[in-house]
Amino acid sequence: MTTTDGPGRPDVELRVPADGAFASVLRTTTAGLAARLDFTIDDIEDLRIAVGEAHALALEQAPADVVGDLLCGFTLQPGRITVTVSVAVDGAVEPDLQSFAWQVLSTLASEADWVSGDGRFTVTMTMTSSALPPVADAPAAL
Repeated sequence: MTTTDGPGRPDVELRVPADGAFASVLRTTTAGLAARLDFTIDDIEDLRIAVGEAHALALEQAPADVVGDLLCGFTLQPGRITVTVSVAVDGAVEPDLQSFAWQVLSTLASEADWVSGDGRFTVTMTMTSSALPPVADAPAAL
């Protein structure tokens, strides 16, 4: 895992083999990063599920006879996380937007999209925390 300091937020990229066995690694990393951003437990679970579905969707597009890497990138902002899941593909591919994976992903994420080109298939999703922002002028507790 590589962490670099961007303008006010860290960006994280995780590279794993393009294999279904590594979905748990992506889900666990996602949960840890979302917890760091003070997401609610419900939001974290929704995000874990959505990342698992993005992983499954990407693997469906990957050629079965080629063992490659799956890249998962995380862009972190206060109360917001954007996740990209990308895999190498042969030519242009188009996912089934009626599939269970896409329906779950697009329902749970605040925003979801996909792109195919330049030999890669990428799913991008953004989740915004439902946690209430801290009240700046709240009276001190007694």
